[in-house]
Amino acid sequence: MSFIDKNLLENEVVIYRAQMHWIIFLNTFIYLLLSVLACAFNLRLAQSNQLLWAISLLGLLLALISGISSYIRYKTSEFAITNKRVLIKIGFIRRHSLEVLLHKVEGIGVNQSILGRVLGFGTITVTGTGGTKETFDLIAAPLEFRKQVQANLS
Repeated sequence: MSFIDKNLLENEVVIYRAQMHWIIFLNTFIYLLLSVLACAFNLRLAQSNQLLWAISLLGLLLALISGISSYIRYKTSEFAITNKRVLIKIGFIRRHSLEVLLHKVEGIGVNQSILGRVLGFGTITVTGTGGTKETFDLIAAPLEFRKQVQANLS
């Protein structure tokens, strides 16, 4: 059971869920590509080069570490809008969570780079009454998240 489902109030229903964007795996793909290219180049040489094998192994190690880290971040991040609150939780061991009552939300800001607009990811900033301001990056479909918050403000 997810963090959000465990923390629902009585008569509270999840209206919209969001997740991290797949772009968090980009470093993993780059390290893997570097490793494969170094390996392929080394195989094409007439004489094997130990430096290229070391680069290939280092790329594989970096891809593995980056992939595990990104996967944990992807799976442990939750974003939801209910009929009463905005709920966000990121992290497994070191957890960061935000729970703001819908009627206490002053605004949802969205920042997107050009790449973010093309691929559909961005940063959301939740501003609550009293100056609460929390930023969460690499969210998939951030404009839809903002739209759902605005649609449920009443």
